Amino acid sequence: MKKNLIVTGGIFHPFEETSNSLSNILSEMNYVSEITLDVEKGFSNLDNYDLLTMNFLRWRMLNHEKYIPYLDEWQFSLSKKGQEHLKNYLKNGGSIIAFHTSSICFDDWSDYKKVIGGKWVWDKTYHPPQGIVEISPINSHEISENIDNFKINDEIYHHLELEDSSEPFLKGLTKETNEEHIIGWTYQFEKGKVVYNALGHDSESLENENFVKIIKQSINWLEDKG
Repeated sequence: MKKNLIVTGGIFHPFEETSNSLSNILSEMNYVSEITLDVEKGFSNLDNYDLLTMNFLRWRMLNHEKYIPYLDEWQFSLSKKGQEHLKNYLKNGGSIIAFHTSSICFDDWSDYKKVIGGKWVWDKTYHPPQGIVEISPINSHEISENIDNFKINDEIYHHLELEDSSEPFLKGLTKETNEEHIIGWTYQFEKGKVVYNALGHDSESLENENFVKIIKQSINWLEDKG
């Protein structure tokens, strides 16, 4: 079995539930998963893993007073060593699959976008309320092969900021804005490979049969089995 590290934790999302769902889905791809809340320790040991799964919401939380009650437990700034551990993991050929709020993390790390291929930008990126949304594959990408349009109960992040070399594979549409936005991409950082998918608010979303198929085809892409 291959080894996967799921880094998780944060506010306003059922991260324990979704991390367990991801562990179960990835076990079908021959991964045994370890789940941790300790970002720094997890990143310091990345050389021990074949895959890093990013399913967390960890940032400085300085954007709104609604976050104040959660600061003591969840406020976070990734250390310089932690940043280097993550970059070195990819430089040496590591694989990352990242979900949903992982694009919001590490708001004080200016190069984070260059590591995972895109990010949430405060005062620009947002999402309408969670609800039934329409998902469309971008057929030019191998992750989207044999994926039809489908509906899912989730959030659509609007105006995520991508790196120029990121390759989109998924778009989402909400009735609130009637705008289609890129919500999934692949990216290469030196020898490493990254898949980001903005879906995955809860386990109902992750366990949607179409989403499960996309996750598995994402793993195939990371493993060069597309």
